[in-house]
Parts: sequence; C-alpha cells; structure tokens
Amino acid sequence: MAFSSMAFLFGFLPAAVLCYFLIPARRRAGRNGALLLLSLVFYAWGGLRLLPVLIWSCLVTWAAGLLLAPPRRRRRAVLWAAAALNLLPLICFKYTAFLLDNLNALGLELAVPDLLLPAGISFFAFQSVSYLADVYRGTIPPERNFLRLALYMAFFPQLLQGPIVRYGDFGPLLADRRETISEASAGAVRFCFGLGKKVLLADALGAVANGAYAAGDRLTVGLAWIGSIAYTLQLYFDFSGYTDMALGLGRVFGLPLPENFDYPYLARSAAEFWRRWHITLSRWFRDYVYIPLGGNRCSPGRHLWNLLAVWLLTGLWHGAAWTFVIWGLYYAALLMGEKYLWGAALERLPSPLRRVYALALINFGWVLFRAGTLSQAGAVIAAMLGFAPGGLWSGEAEFYLRQYAWEWVIALPAALPVKVWLSGRLERRRETGSRTAAVILALGPKLLALCLLGLSTVRLLSSTFRSFLYFQF
Repeated sequence: MAFSSMAFLFGFLPAAVLCYFLIPARRRAGRNGALLLLSLVFYAWGGLRLLPVLIWSCLVTWAAGLLLAPPRRRRRAVLWAAAALNLLPLICFKYTAFLLDNLNALGLELAVPDLLLPAGISFFAFQSVSYLADVYRGTIPPERNFLRLALYMAFFPQLLQGPIVRYGDFGPLLADRRETISEASAGAVRFCFGLGKKVLLADALGAVANGAYAAGDRLTVGLAWIGSIAYTLQLYFDFSGYTDMALGLGRVFGLPLPENFDYPYLARSAAEFWRRWHITLSRWFRDYVYIPLGGNRCSPGRHLWNLLAVWLLTGLWHGAAWTFVIWGLYYAALLMGEKYLWGAALERLPSPLRRVYALALINFGWVLFRAGTLSQAGAVIAAMLGFAPGGLWSGEAEFYLRQYAWEWVIALPAALPVKVWLSGRLERRRETGSRTAAVILALGPKLLALCLLGLSTVRLLSSTFRSFLYFQF
C-alpha cells in the first residue's frame, strides 16, 4: 500500500491514527502493540504470502541479539550466521534471476523462476544487520522484548523505503516518548508537502522522462537532455517526497526518524552529493562495510579497493542489473578521481562551477540508473553528447517543455532551499516585531499543506496511480 494511494490516505491512515490515539498514553505497551499490528496489516496489504519473510527476519534478529549478549561464547559465529540468515532471503528474491540470466547468456539452459520481490526487503534486512552489529560491538544492549524489536523492524512509515533507522536511536523511544498536538500538526504538514512532491511533481516529470527514454530513433539532443533532467528531478521528488511523508508520520506517532536528504543537488562534488543524498544508506555502508574494511586509514591501494567494494555493493543493493553495477562503479571512479587526481584542482574552482561540475556528473549517473539496459543508457548518453539519431531538436522536446511548463517552473526552485531561505527571512522579521511575519510563519505552512493535499487528491482521482520508484529496491 503506497502512501500516495487513496486507500492509504482516506482509509488506512485515518483508521491507524484513530486506533492509536484511542489507547491512553499511559498504556505505552498498548500503543506499541497497536502500531505493530497496524504495520503488519500495512505490509500484508501488498500480499499476505510475503509477510512470513518479514516475520522471519524479526524472529532471527531478536533471537540472535539475545545470543550476542556478552559474555556468551562464539559471538562472532552467531553474528555472521544471523547476518547470513537475514540477507539470504534478500539475495534469493532479488538476485537469483539476475544470476541465472547471466549463466544462461554463457550457454547454459537454466530455468529462471519468477520470484516476487518482497517490498522493503532491502531496507529491513539492512536494519537487522545494523542492530546485530551494534549489539555485537556493545554499542547497544540486546532488546529482550520481541514486540519492541519487531516494531523497530516493521514500523510502517519507514518500512518500504526507509530511512534506515538505528535501534540505538529508535529503541529508547518505544519505552519513553510523548506525543503532542504540536508535533502531530507539524508531522501532518510535512506529510502533505511530501505528498505534493510525489503526486504533483514527480509523477508529472516521470511522464517526461518516460517519453524521452522511449523515443528510440526520434531521440534528439534536446529531448535527451530534457528527459535526463526530468528524471533527475523526478527521482529526487519521488524519494524525498516519500521520506517527508515517513518523517511526518513518525512525528505524529512520537517516533522521529532521521533525515535522509539535505538538498543534494547543491553538492559541489560527487563525495558531497553522497553526504546529502540517501544519507542513512550512505552512513550504513560507511559504518558497516567501509570502516570495517579499513576505510581510508590504510594504503592508497587498499583504500581504492575499499571504495570499489563499497560502491559495487551499493550498485547491487539498488538493483539486480548491469546498469546498477556500472552505476556503482561509475561513482567509485568519481570518488577515486576526486580523492587522488583532480580533487585539488576542483577545490580551487569557484563554487558555482563546482556545482555545475557535480550536477552534470550526477545527471549522467542517473541515466545509468534509469535506463532499462546498457544499450539504452549508451544511446541516451550519446544523444546528450550530440550523437542523436533525431538531430538537435524536435517538436516532441518542445511539447514536453510546454505541456509541463508549470511543473518545470515549480520543480527547479523546489529542489533548492528556497523554503529555508524564506523561513529564515520571516523569522528575522518576526523577531523585530513584525506581526505579518508571525502570522505567515504560524499559518502559512498549514494553509499551503491543505492546498497541496487538495490538489494531490484531485490529481490522484484524475490520473493513473504510479508507485514510488524506490519500491523496486
């Protein structure tokens, strides 16, 4: 069930909020139990037969956590076994077909099973591994209450697309938190802003990207650039919109979640981009793969190997296809280059030029990410570089600019911290005694959120439903 579906917005969500807050706040275990039950219903909505995968992960993680408590023996063996048992379903469901297809391409004739990937498996598998690693390191104590650990794994606002949460941050809130009207109101506002990002911007820009990538021999230089930029914006508004909705819902239930985006298209390098984009995933790979491998506190050769390993895994985490493998290696090469080749020269460039450099490389990278095959990615990139079968410009490119003019006009500033800048100016005026600024700060976001909710509902009723892009991961 997607957050942008009518069933969720006007069915599941109101019922979930009502059921949760009907339980007295002093009944903390009751509210936690209600949240867990609601989360399991939410997950089972997409297919009851996939629910056992999530429950299996919860059981293995909880039991292994207890076995990892010191001073038990063979803790390292328990850690590796539990991590393998959690990652095995992910590997089987996500990579079996990819592996068999490649073996068949080498001449074998193996049957390729049609396996349905359980939604969110990449996210809850990584959360289980982070919990087990933290217990093993002694960073957190093992959770003895199975229902609390299961809620950490299954909490429906972040179950399907993250952000990836650490139990050290989430667990204490299950025992002691306070839900307030002001926090719930702020959460609802953020949810509506995220819904608007998804429905009003991402879905519209997705139509532009789909048209460009399907152009074939009609592809022109202009259409290739318009399509690639549209996808660059679509992916940001789609994923950050989901994150805004998840963080908003977390605040409603008194369970704040970590930020996952920090205006990534303001980055001035590939390295900075990954400090701003999908922050919790970057931190996961840093803390549980990169640093254990040795990080950058080693010889240059070993450091290059560490980067290569991390980005190969990052690419494969995003998808079982060669496009994702090449995309991961692409970023490994960029980060190696910035570290050892052109990083010093890049630092001397003016900030605007560094942002143009980063945006261009990010945009080319998203072509690999979006393309269905390497040949399609090559065709789009070649067209962007001037080698387009359809020439320089076409009426189709002009159509996408005109037809979606309002989405383009809104999307470009919405990807920048314009809201932060305006809020800062209004806050300074309010501090000087401006009543107008105080009223705008108090009511402006709420009124805008209501408008976005209304417009999004109209758009959902009048168009075909489109799922979130990161559901496939």
